[in-house]
Amino acid sequence: MSRLSTFWWQLVAHIGALTPLALIIWNFTQDQLTANPIRAIQLRTGRSALVLLMLSLACTPLSKVPRLRWVLKLRRLLGLYAFTYASLHLLNFIGIDYGFNLALLRKDLAEKYFIFLGLTAFICLLLLAITSTKGWQQRLGKNWQRLHWLVYLAALLVITHFFLSVKADRRAPLLYGAIVLLLLLVRLPGFLKTISRRRHQFKK
Repeated sequence: MSRLSTFWWQLVAHIGALTPLALIIWNFTQDQLTANPIRAIQLRTGRSALVLLMLSLACTPLSKVPRLRWVLKLRRLLGLYAFTYASLHLLNFIGIDYGFNLALLRKDLAEKYFIFLGLTAFICLLLLAITSTKGWQQRLGKNWQRLHWLVYLAALLVITHFFLSVKADRRAPLLYGAIVLLLLLVRLPGFLKTISRRRHQFKK
């Protein structure tokens, strides 16, 4: 793919990733964030972080297709946007919802598992964001790849956090969980080859 084409795809990725934030700001200024704006912001930033994280995870298996190798150039960008929305999600939770009341937060952290899981996932994403540069990749060497396997742990933690935080309809976290599980499975050595081989056997 040419540099010009890569530029346009990166531009599309930037616009797509920033659109949810722009909509939140617009809805806030227009007083359209439902009767509970704090909850609305919490849900929308959390889901945006999860979707962008899944898109980042999808880049590697998609890059196995010859004509889609260029998607790897979007992986870091999408991952950093996922971290950005996760940061806004956490800031809204601690700053606006809890009013930076650390005593109350510590109490709920011990009693509500979904908060602990969400915070653990954020720490994983923070480590990945800090070490995402080429400089850190050179410093860590082979350990860089091992460290960045944390993205899969972070994805699983986020899904569990989402599932436990929902009290009623859990279809959305289950759907997202199924997608993340599929993205993890296709990374297993030989998984795609096994699927292809069985598909050919079925056709026969």
